[in-house]
Amino acid sequence: MLLRTAVFLGIAAAASGVLGEEEAADPARPGAPAAAGGAGAPGAPGTAALNRQGAASSAYRLSPMAADVPPRHHPARPAVRTRPILELSGAPGAPAVGSQMVLTFDDGPDPRYTPAILDTLARYGVRAMFFVCGEMATDNRDLVRRMAAEGHVIGNHTWTHPLIPKLTRPDLASEIGRTSEVVQQATGEAPGWFRAPYGAWNRAAFEIGAELGMEPLAWTVDTLDWTEPGTPTIVSRVLKGAAPGVIVLSHDAGGNRTQSVQALGEYLPQLLSRGYRMTLPGLRSH
Repeated sequence: MLLRTAVFLGIAAAASGVLGEEEAADPARPGAPAAAGGAGAPGAPGTAALNRQGAASSAYRLSPMAADVPPRHHPARPAVRTRPILELSGAPGAPAVGSQMVLTFDDGPDPRYTPAILDTLARYGVRAMFFVCGEMATDNRDLVRRMAAEGHVIGNHTWTHPLIPKLTRPDLASEIGRTSEVVQQATGEAPGWFRAPYGAWNRAAFEIGAELGMEPLAWTVDTLDWTEPGTPTIVSRVLKGAAPGVIVLSHDAGGNRTQSVQALGEYLPQLLSRGYRMTLPGLRSH
């Protein structure tokens, strides 16, 4: 049965309201509001203005934890969260995550930049997460398949990278459902993770994502690479923000990502030499 059909049948209507503000937006997307919190606010994800070029509780049934290999099955439906996961953490009673970090890339795949990022990750034996936009994924299914074949986790980043709170619920269900369908058609597995464009979450996004078996993931280190600040600046932001459990946000599409590609080749070996281990979040029932 098509995923978006399940969405329409399985989700009750709920009022919208932005519950998070973790990511920056595209200048090519007019009318996007400014992100809450000043740029560079320590510990606050999404410290940039909503202006990016060209793209782009207490008890849960599932908890994020470190995992070396992504689950190769459709995850069980998680409970509906009210906030996105902001960092890697162990399940209750599990050991601390130590020196583990997660690298994530949004808005792709883009044949101009994604292959080079995949090449670098392969060179160092590192897996990452790619939050793909459906309109990019459908035209680059070979890259989506390569991501999966090389052990990376593919997440859902909607179809066109819209500002979620401005969408009707049916339109949002289509944006998310169509993207999950494309990923499943390309790889045989639907995404288990969802990230809202611009970090603009609302209740409907959490509900629809959970209905499709996805956990919501944000980040704790924003490279702001979409501003093209220069390769050294991107490298510095990652190295300064490196810490156990952090999730790093970068981009492999949505504009000129040459600096992002170059920066990865510089900061990744330095992180590894410092003893950090790039891992993936997993899902464990409890």
